[in-house]
Amino acid sequence: MKKIYSAFVALLLPMLAMAQFTVSGKITDERTGQPLPGATLTLQSMQLAPSTVSQVNGNYEFTNIKAGSYVLKISYIGYQSTQKTFNLKGNLTVNAGLTASTFTADEITVNATRASAKSPTTFTNLKRQDIQKNNLGQDLPFLLNQTPSAVITSDAGAGVGYTGIRIRGSDGTRINVTINGIPLNDAESQGSYFVDLPDFATSVDNIQIQRGVGTSTNGAGAFGASINIQSNTRRDSAYAELNNSAGSYGTVKNTVQVGTGMLGGHFTFDGRLSRISSDGYIDMASSNLKSYFLSGAYYGKTSVIRANVFSGHERTFQAWNGVPDVVIGDPDYEKSTGQNPRRYNELGIMANGDRYRNQVDDYTQNHHQLLYDQQITSQLSFSGALHYTKGYGYYEEYRKNDDLLGTYGIKPVTIGGTTITNTNLVRRRWLDNDFYGVTYSLKYRPQNKLNFILGGAYNKYDGDHFGNVVYTEQSAGIIPDYEYYRNNAKKNDFNIFGRAEYEVGNFLLYGDLQYRHVYYESYGLENKMQLINIKDKFNFFNPKVGVTYQLNDRNNIYASFAVGNREPNRNDYTDRIATQPKPVSENLKDFEVGYRTTGTVFSGSLNGYYMKYKNQLVLTGQLNDVGSQIRKNVKDSYRAGIEAQGQVKITRQLSWAANATVSTNKVKNFSQELTNYSVPDYDVLPNVVQTLAKSDLAFSPSFIGGSEIAFSPVKNGSIAFLSKYVSKQFLDNTSNINPTSITTSPDVASNSYAANRYLKAYFINDVRLNYNFSIKGVKNIGVTLLVNNVFSKKYESNGATYPDVEGGTLYNYNYYFPQATRNFLASVNLRF
Repeated sequence: MKKIYSAFVALLLPMLAMAQFTVSGKITDERTGQPLPGATLTLQSMQLAPSTVSQVNGNYEFTNIKAGSYVLKISYIGYQSTQKTFNLKGNLTVNAGLTASTFTADEITVNATRASAKSPTTFTNLKRQDIQKNNLGQDLPFLLNQTPSAVITSDAGAGVGYTGIRIRGSDGTRINVTINGIPLNDAESQGSYFVDLPDFATSVDNIQIQRGVGTSTNGAGAFGASINIQSNTRRDSAYAELNNSAGSYGTVKNTVQVGTGMLGGHFTFDGRLSRISSDGYIDMASSNLKSYFLSGAYYGKTSVIRANVFSGHERTFQAWNGVPDVVIGDPDYEKSTGQNPRRYNELGIMANGDRYRNQVDDYTQNHHQLLYDQQITSQLSFSGALHYTKGYGYYEEYRKNDDLLGTYGIKPVTIGGTTITNTNLVRRRWLDNDFYGVTYSLKYRPQNKLNFILGGAYNKYDGDHFGNVVYTEQSAGIIPDYEYYRNNAKKNDFNIFGRAEYEVGNFLLYGDLQYRHVYYESYGLENKMQLINIKDKFNFFNPKVGVTYQLNDRNNIYASFAVGNREPNRNDYTDRIATQPKPVSENLKDFEVGYRTTGTVFSGSLNGYYMKYKNQLVLTGQLNDVGSQIRKNVKDSYRAGIEAQGQVKITRQLSWAANATVSTNKVKNFSQELTNYSVPDYDVLPNVVQTLAKSDLAFSPSFIGGSEIAFSPVKNGSIAFLSKYVSKQFLDNTSNINPTSITTSPDVASNSYAANRYLKAYFINDVRLNYNFSIKGVKNIGVTLLVNNVFSKKYESNGATYPDVEGGTLYNYNYYFPQATRNFLASVNLRF
């Protein structure tokens, strides 16, 4: 019997070793006993570190955990972090009461413009580790590629230099971006130029992306999404980090980070210095980028004051025209020229065929932020910020055989009996601007069931636009750095909002009211040698209501309705054709409904949206002379779709995160005007007008999908396979279908309209390998290899089209922005 018993135990031991147990418990406030929902819990062992968050009632659970020794780390905003060590032999309950921090948390600064865990708003949160795992030198939009409904693009083709992001088909001018609650979008163009802040992602602690109108925020209204960025917060221990990356197309990134940790129980200082250089995938599209970030903070028992100073300088060769279709589609181009047609760049080619070596965009942007948080009482807190941004720089370009009088106001000169009216020349166009203001919020929480925020901002912009002719091949009789235009623009932007969340049983009721006043003026001589005198004021009322129903601790459903209003940007005024009416403000009514679930094995969400626009400023498919999209008002359009995202832990080593968006994006009764070169007086006679009853909005794919499969075969090592699919996108708003009516003389050939004005669908796959280890004197050494587009897919992520009528036939002149085929980035991170 002893032998049988011993044999039975011997057989049972491996099974016991492989047994899987549950660790669960409740997280509460140690003083009040109230549950703390949203606390972050990490269960660390020698092998893995799974994490989860506590539910509405403070409960949490880890399932399928093997026997062994563990450390449970618990953190929650505004509370002291804690940890518990135990040896797991069976199902275990571990409760924890957290002590309120003696310091006010930095997170108060951004809470006013963020959605909470139960808000009836569609959002995605990204933690620092989510952002940093792909941060090897590419611009911030590329680090957001795996978020729902996002489509990214790069002028230079490899993610360094000018990049862009679209969310739900809305481009960057319609995506509100804030850093610590302070607007980043340019006040005039409304775009966010992340190239001006290279490697800023290294100084980011977390990001919340709200899709749709979202909560009230500062700056221009969100018509596709808002990206709320919080920069680095407190680190209690001193640190130093060296991060070096290198990869394809001469890409190199060098970053140094240092921090003092907490000094004297109150002070912290942090700093970063970065440089990034890349030749770019596209010819003559190199980038030379530099930046720094400095931050100092004082932590009191009830207050925090933080000063941030950060700056970026970019010098990028221009690639904003794209590649003409006649080049990219020419099968003999490479054979005849010896060059890859996908990498062709027409900008900067001089009359003699050589390249102009200073065809660059050169810009510096300096940011100053003073942030103050004060816990007035246990129920009342205040946050305020003063900010000032200084931007200045130019772009320089070579121009072949330019018209001196018509373009630069230079009278023809006669030299040696020859009258000079045209010549090759070089010009610079400058922008020198100041943006400053104040943001504030007052948060009142008289009870656990009520949360009220009163916030707002007042911001001012003052910008000078001017241009110089710095070189002419033939004498034009002008002084050095001849100034041929100058105009000034001013903009005042004021908003105030009140937001309340109130819990009644299982319901959370949400209300948000915002008033925004905008005044914009611009006057002087514009770069097309036209006098401009713009004065416009707007008063917007943006209400938002919603409700969330908590089904149980892990599941809720929500519905919301929000109104957004938005003013035109500078280019809408200056790029419009003289015969077109003045641009007007646009209005959006956004309906959202969704379901969210959280758990240790699976977390996910499913939401539907309907965004109805009035007078939407849609992209026409054309670019102006600095690569910005030209827009026009359309009376009736909409976007509707379903977004799904989820993450499942298949095993302790294997997880899968995926998202998908299915949408329809339409404009009704769209009319497109085309220049009719078929007639002698095309510049004065009416243009060709083509009208469509219903067509697709430009750059709005009907399906977007993303996937990340992560596997950890060894301790501290992981392999991830990332995929992205984007369906066909039209370059303009005509869907390449025959028009319902054509008004022209002579008639346009009826079969000439169905042309190739679209971007083909593409499916891209990346592979990321990461391994972390330590040696004596170095806390962590992280090695990462990122192989982008591993199957070397040839694709274009952006484009432009310029159709016109010639000889009674419609011709399409298309330009595409090819993205890099297989390429890699490798990095080594040393943390001390």
